[in-house]
Amino acid sequence: MTDSILLAVDMGNTNTVFALFDGETMLGQWRISTDTSRTAEEYAVWLNQLMALDGFDARHIGAAIVSSVVPQGVFGLRALCRRYYGCVARVVGEDADIGVEIAIDRPDEVGADRLVNAVGAHSRYSGALIVVDFGTATTFDVISARGVYLGGVIAPGVNLSLESLHRAAAQLPRVAVTRPEKVIGLATIPAMQSGVYWGYIGLVEGIVARVRAEFALPMTVIATGGLATLFEEGTKVIEHVDPDITMRGLREIFRRGQGEAK
Repeated sequence: MTDSILLAVDMGNTNTVFALFDGETMLGQWRISTDTSRTAEEYAVWLNQLMALDGFDARHIGAAIVSSVVPQGVFGLRALCRRYYGCVARVVGEDADIGVEIAIDRPDEVGADRLVNAVGAHSRYSGALIVVDFGTATTFDVISARGVYLGGVIAPGVNLSLESLHRAAAQLPRVAVTRPEKVIGLATIPAMQSGVYWGYIGLVEGIVARVRAEFALPMTVIATGGLATLFEEGTKVIEHVDPDITMRGLREIFRRGQGEAK
């Protein structure tokens, strides 16, 4: 392991993911729930212990890049990198140029995570792409064969929908997201699981079909996010599952900013 290890951090609404890169090689990845009140000291104790358990020395970290859709959480991450790793974190959208043409009406409104996904997808797959991210929201992002960000679709996330259903209906319990054996549920819980699972399968298939028709192009569909593998099982529309696409996108943005060769 060299002394130029890159720490990549993606802060989402629900979870924050940390990854280490040695060049193009991802060495490890760790996840924690997003909490904007968490201090640099708290991050350092947690992350350093996990890295040590996996055999990594935090002293080898020489650079950092951060993507966040939670602006108030950036301060703690910057402090973590400065105080404990001796580097200035580059933040996507602030001092880290994404390097992607954004062909939509209001480019400033696109979440950093979606643009990072676009960079990661274009760096790994050819042709026009649709990236489906099963996160707090379920998002669909369209990238041209040249890597231009062409817009997308935002729908409520799977777990968010389940939680809303539980909160709004007194007699409906919290349920786990799973693929039911049958579409028709013979009790409340399997009925809810079927509605969510097959409902989102229908959502994915329907939106992908309409996007392809709108652009009149063949498009490769890549899924990412924690539930991507589960939903891939129920449809042939998802052609690739890439759980690391966001972190790979961060690595690619850092590489471009440093002028590194591939």
